Amino acid sequence: MPKAPHVCSCERIYVVKVNPLEYVWHMEKTMISLPEIKLIGITARTNNTNEMVSTQAKIGSTMQRYFHDQLPNKIPHRKKPAKTFCVYTNYESDFTGDYTYFIGEEVTSFARRTSNEFQTLIINPQTYAKFTTQPGALPNVVIEGWQKIWQMSVQDFGQPRRYHADFEVYDERATNPNNAIVDIYIGLGT
Repeated sequence: MPKAPHVCSCERIYVVKVNPLEYVWHMEKTMISLPEIKLIGITARTNNTNEMVSTQAKIGSTMQRYFHDQLPNKIPHRKKPAKTFCVYTNYESDFTGDYTYFIGEEVTSFARRTSNEFQTLIINPQTYAKFTTQPGALPNVVIEGWQKIWQMSVQDFGQPRRYHADFEVYDERATNPNNAIVDIYIGLGT
């Protein structure tokens, strides 16, 4: 049985936009250590530059395929159905280089993988800076979260980013796409 997450500390990060008519955006930061995570899902290779150009973006179409084709229902041994992980892994360098985008669910076992369309991913135990967004419309709330994270320094994180596996978690708080809360986990360490 996996160990429960260990919460180390908590602090808040605030971003206030200059225009008072725009909302005030908050993101809560928690330091947390997680055990190994086993996932089954689908992947695409991309980078953040391409994701800003609609004709080259792959994340949206991969996510759309995942849900439109009802792939979560084909995943065996689902640990918590409807809890989706979107992982950024196999980094070429840092957030400016190529990476593999993975969307799937956590599983208790890789046994009985029913389809060749799925890949497996193991995220080793590590420490994360976990950021929880305030409610907002998808995908804007996630995009704004990442834009803030990309501006952060080592001091903001408390230690260097590892660039092994970073991920978003979409759970019951993200079922309303106009009022979603998403957790973003940034892997830390050397």
